[in-house]
This record gives sequence, structure tokens and C-alpha cells, in this order.
Amino acid sequence: MPSMTYGRFLALACATASLTLVAACQSNRPAAPAASSAALPTMERVALGANGCWFKSGDPAFKAYRLAPELNSFSGRPRILIVPRKSPEARPLAVIQAEGHPARLQAFGPLLSEPVGTRMAADVRRWAAGGQGCN
Repeated sequence: MPSMTYGRFLALACATASLTLVAACQSNRPAAPAASSAALPTMERVALGANGCWFKSGDPAFKAYRLAPELNSFSGRPRILIVPRKSPEARPLAVIQAEGHPARLQAFGPLLSEPVGTRMAADVRRWAAGGQGCN
């Protein structure tokens, strides 16, 4: 019977040492950014905000444009395009894209140089950070 107790003790000691070793290795890792800060969830928030506030709301500043989301990107850069309403195949007037984890946003195109561009940039920053609503 004493050998059985010693065997159980040895097994328990080995298991405890293994768990301690695994916990020690993992405790030095930096915390990964939240999933919602990755490129795709960030651009999903931006696309929902843009669609609701700029287009579905009937905002006159965006009446001549249409939203063209390209969120399923194999390049790792989900993006949304703002294109002319009557020529959706035309060159985009604005491109908003993100890549990485945490997401790094980029916005470019001639529409961002127009008076509405300042508002667009502020909205995109707000939505990317998790804010909601329209200004």
C-alpha cells in the first residue's frame, strides 16, 4: 500500500510541476489585442456607420455617391469604396481600408479633399474606435 501512495504522490507532483511550467511560460506573453481591433471587425464597423449615416440617412452630401464594400479581401486589407452613384464601375472617389491587428487605417481619394472629407475622416476615426452614431 505505501508504494501505491508514493506512486500517486509522484504522479500528482509531476502534474503540478507541468501545470506550473505551462503557466509560467504563458505569463510572460503580452496580451493580444482584442479581436475587435483587427482589420476586418474595424472595417465592418466603419462600413455599417458609413452606410447608415451617409447613405441610408439620405444625407445630401452623399446623394451623388454609392457605397461599395469589399470586406472579404484575400489581401488582408478589407476596404470600402465610395463610387459615383450612376457609375459604380468608375474609379473610386474615396477608399477607406485597414490592415493588421491592431488595424491601421488608410483613407485616400479625391473626395477626401472636398469639404465633406473632413467630416468623413472624423466619422471613420470614431467608428473605427468603436463609437457609433452620426454627426
